[in-house]
Amino acid sequence: MDSVPALDDLLARAHVVTVPMRVTFRGVLDREVLLLDGPAGWAEFSPFVEYDDAESSRWLAGAIEAGWDGFPAPVRDVVPVNATVPAVPAARVPEVLAAFDAVHTVKIKVAEPGQSLADDAARVGAVRHLLPEARIRIDANGGWDVPQAVKAVRMLSVFGLEYAEQPVPGVDGLAAVRRALDGSVLVAADESVRKATDPLAVARAGAADLIIVKAAPLGGVRRALAIVAEAGLPAVVSSALDTSVGIRAGVALAAALPELPYACGLGTVSLMAGDVVAESLVAVDGGIRVRDIVADPGLLARHAAPPGRRQWWLDRLARCHAVLAAGNDVERPS
Repeated sequence: MDSVPALDDLLARAHVVTVPMRVTFRGVLDREVLLLDGPAGWAEFSPFVEYDDAESSRWLAGAIEAGWDGFPAPVRDVVPVNATVPAVPAARVPEVLAAFDAVHTVKIKVAEPGQSLADDAARVGAVRHLLPEARIRIDANGGWDVPQAVKAVRMLSVFGLEYAEQPVPGVDGLAAVRRALDGSVLVAADESVRKATDPLAVARAGAADLIIVKAAPLGGVRRALAIVAEAGLPAVVSSALDTSVGIRAGVALAAALPELPYACGLGTVSLMAGDVVAESLVAVDGGIRVRDIVADPGLLARHAAPPGRRQWWLDRLARCHAVLAAGNDVERPS
């Protein structure tokens, strides 16, 4: 394994920003991220604030790969992407979709705490009404139990679903839902891959028809590619509400996959009311072109986090660096 860069080097290259959102997403109205100006390019370290250091250290491994090692060679120049509709009221669906370019595929958040299945149906129905020809997928983030999931997916399937993403938590629950649906709607695994100690358990259990992979939570592009190869299942590359710097890693992953049968969830920059690059990495005609990006000094200054939040992220960086340096989590790809 290559050595982890010195902490002082990381700290000297760190920029902490707070980027406002157009709509609430995962309860987030302002997205905090730490950016690294690495020798091989810009990198993003942005695990959500509730994640512990062990889990977050995988995100740091991914950032180090991006900033110090660079990305593997692409096999395609353009990556198809989906639009994302958060758990907004149905009346706001047109506003959300208007932020995206040509929309061929839409991922819709469902099973939001405090909302009902009727709310989900209204949201999905609003998307279908506006985009009668689009492919639609739903994402429950593990918010249902097995009976709720089977009922909900069957009900929402009247709108035509490409697949249901993480309808329930856990591998056993996914397997039970998949058996009950019996191929009527495909089941995708997300959290059961990226948050699991064994990301291949889903494939071994036959618990999903496809897997969702994200470069940062899995420890970087190369590790994600290895997981997809071992799983032997179709993969959808997604993001974790990243700036264009983080999206670049997702694009690199999608561009390097031997096969890419589904549009990828890499369009979330369109949900932000700001960015850190002058020309955001967003879709044009439903796809993102593979290109390198550089953070803009003026935008870094505009979105600079307050001193207290900057220090919080630097302290977090130091703790996660210690986890990696001790070899207690993922190894940096060589």
